[in-house]
Amino acid sequence: MKLPPTYYCVLLLRFPDYSSAFSTASSSSMPSSRLNIHNNKLFATNPFKSILSNIQQQGMSSISSDCIGQLQTLTDQLLSSHSVGSWDDIRNQLQSKQTNDELKFRDNLDKGYGKGSPLHKLRLFDESNKEEDVRVTLYRDSASWCPYCHKVWATLEEKRIPYKVEKINMRCYGEKPASFNRLQPSGAIPVAIIDGVTYNQSNDIIFALEDKFLDHKALFPRDDNKQMAKAQELLRLERTLFSAWMYWLTSRDSPRGELRSNFISVLSEVESELLNANGPFFLGDEISLVDMMFVPFLERIVASMLYFKGFEIRVAPGEKTNYPAINRWFDAMETLESYQLTKSDYYTHCWDLPPQLGNCVSEFGSEEFQDAINGKTPGSWHYPLIAHEGEPDWTFCGAGAKREAVERVSANHQAIVKFACRGAGSAGFPRYGAELSDPNAVSNESVQPFVDASLKIILTKLLDGEDCDEAMNNLVTVLKKEDGLDEQVAMSLVYLRDRVGVPRDMRLPAARQFRATLNWAIDKLA
Repeated sequence: MKLPPTYYCVLLLRFPDYSSAFSTASSSSMPSSRLNIHNNKLFATNPFKSILSNIQQQGMSSISSDCIGQLQTLTDQLLSSHSVGSWDDIRNQLQSKQTNDELKFRDNLDKGYGKGSPLHKLRLFDESNKEEDVRVTLYRDSASWCPYCHKVWATLEEKRIPYKVEKINMRCYGEKPASFNRLQPSGAIPVAIIDGVTYNQSNDIIFALEDKFLDHKALFPRDDNKQMAKAQELLRLERTLFSAWMYWLTSRDSPRGELRSNFISVLSEVESELLNANGPFFLGDEISLVDMMFVPFLERIVASMLYFKGFEIRVAPGEKTNYPAINRWFDAMETLESYQLTKSDYYTHCWDLPPQLGNCVSEFGSEEFQDAINGKTPGSWHYPLIAHEGEPDWTFCGAGAKREAVERVSANHQAIVKFACRGAGSAGFPRYGAELSDPNAVSNESVQPFVDASLKIILTKLLDGEDCDEAMNNLVTVLKKEDGLDEQVAMSLVYLRDRVGVPRDMRLPAARQFRATLNWAIDKLA
C-alpha cells in the first residue's frame, strides 16, 4: 500500500483566511503526501528530499453512495454499542473534566481576554481594554512559522498592548490576498498599522511600539546610556549569530569543519554574554528587547542544528552541556506567558525552515535526532510516550494536554475531518514552495464519515474512555468490507497527524498526545 508524503501545515482556507483546521472556519483543500509503511506502522519519509518526481494524483475512492450509506449505518451502530457518542456528547464529556480556566477558553477567545492563544484575532487581555480603542493591527503569518512575526507577536504580548490580528500566507504555501499586496507591495510579513501608520519591517514595528506606548512596560533601557550601548552591541551579536547559523544550516561543511567552528565560536560568545549578564536575561534580571530579538532565532537554531547537524545546545534539566547560560536563558524565557504563547516545537521548525530558506543540509550524526523529532523513535509519537529526545519537556504547560487536544479538535471537527480526507484525495496545481502545500487539492468526501468516526474514537480514548480498543478494532472490520477503505482512512489520519502545528493548533504536550493517539488508530488500520 502506498500512502501520500508528509508535510506539517494544517492550512485550510483558500479565501479569505489561510488558517488552521483547528480554527473555526470552513475547509477547502490541501495536498496529499507520501509515506512508507514499515513493520505495519506509517512513518514519515525525510521531508526535505525533493519530491518533484513523486508528484502524482491520488486516486479518489469510487465507493457507491449505497455502499457508503450501508457502511455508515454499521459504523453508527458500532459507535453506539461502544458508548462513543456524538460530537456534542464528546464536548459535554470534555467539559465535565475541564478546569474553570479551560471552560472559559472559547468565551475568552471571542472577547480577546485571558491567556494568549494563536487563535486570538482580537487581543484585549482583560475587561479594562475596549475593542474600539485598539490602535494596533498586526499582519502575521497564519502558520506561526515566521521568526520576524514571532518577535513582534511576543513583544505585543509582553508589553500587553491590545491589538488585532490579520493572518496572511507566507509565499511558500499559498497566495496572499490582493488587499495585503496593496498594503505591502513586497509581500513580506509582518506588517503593522499603528495609529493609522503602516510599518513594513519587524524591527521598525517593535521600536514604534516602544516609542508610542510609553504607558506600557518598557523593554529598551533608553534612560541608561551604558545599558543602551550594551543592547546595541548585543543586537549586532544576534545578527552575527544569525549569519553563522545560516551559512552552516544551508551548506555542507568542509572536511576541516570551518562552518561548524565559526558557528561554535559565535555561539560561545553568546554563552559568555549570558554568563556575565548578572541575571538570566541578556541585560540582567529583566526581559528586554534584546531577548525578544534573540528568541525567534535561538529557538530555531536549537531545533535545526540538532535535526540537521546533530549539534545539541538545549538539554533536559540536569544534563551536562557546554551552554549552561543559554539553557538558563531558555528556562527564564519559558516563565513568561508571552513566550509560552509563541513557542514552537522542533518538529514544526524542522519542517517549516526548508521552504522558507530554500535548502537545509543534513550531515552525518543527525539521524537519531531526526527519527525522534519526526516521530519514528519508539515513545516519541507512540504510546507509551517518553521524554522527547533532544527536546526538553514543556513543563510550564502543566496537566491537561489530552483535554487541550480534545478541545481543539472537537471545536472545529467538521473542517478537520474534511481537511484530513485530503490524504485520500487528489493533488492540486500549481505547486507552492513548501513541498506539500496545496490549497487546490481535493478532499475525498466518500471517506469523511469514516474519518469522522475514527476521530470520535480517538478523542474518546484521549478522554480515557473505555472500550476504545475494541471499538477501533471493530471499525477496522467494518471498513475492510469495502476494498481499500481502511487504507484510505489510514492515509487521512496520517495526513492529519503530520500537519498538527505547534503553537498554531495546540501546544507540544497536547500535540504529542494527539499524534500518539492518531498513531494508535493508524496502526490498527495499516
